[in-house]
Amino acid sequence: MKTLKTLFVAVLAISFFSFTVLKEKQVNVEESTIVWTGKKVTGQHEGKISLESGVLQFDGKTLSGGNFVIDMTTITVTDLEGKGKANLEGHLKSDDFFGVEKHGKATFTITNASKLDDKNYEISGDLTIKNITNPINFTMVVDGNSATAKVIVDRSKFDVRYGSPSFFNDLKDKAIYDDFELDVKLVF
Repeated sequence: MKTLKTLFVAVLAISFFSFTVLKEKQVNVEESTIVWTGKKVTGQHEGKISLESGVLQFDGKTLSGGNFVIDMTTITVTDLEGKGKANLEGHLKSDDFFGVEKHGKATFTITNASKLDDKNYEISGDLTIKNITNPINFTMVVDGNSATAKVIVDRSKFDVRYGSPSFFNDLKDKAIYDDFELDVKLVF
């Protein structure tokens, strides 16, 4: 009887998985973009950062998961030129901010993708920066072979403290807001 139950469960599991079509779609890292924007009391800066790799998982045509590796060493500044650009890029890569010499990679793993309508998903996932992992949520639009999202990240949760009013009092006009924005476009 026990063998019959085990056989029944095995057949049921095989039947279930045979109807579930999971596909992985590799992200084209050359065509995909991540544009960051960081704001401070007196203005803002923006730049780019590159994906090293990424994959989106689909159950049929429905987004079901994914994971990404971001190359933190590729942080660039696009709103400055010359010495100002070089100085800010160096500062962002330093231990004051992302410490890319020790923490050259960041990762994001989708833990849940809830379909809101034909193209929109509520994404929950785990973001790891500087070996610190925190959950984040955002909306993603999947249209054809591309996906876009605006992701807000609270840097203070990843021990990125420089100029943060969450850690330092009396910064006045030198304060840099904790939230930074990532405009993500994935092509797959």
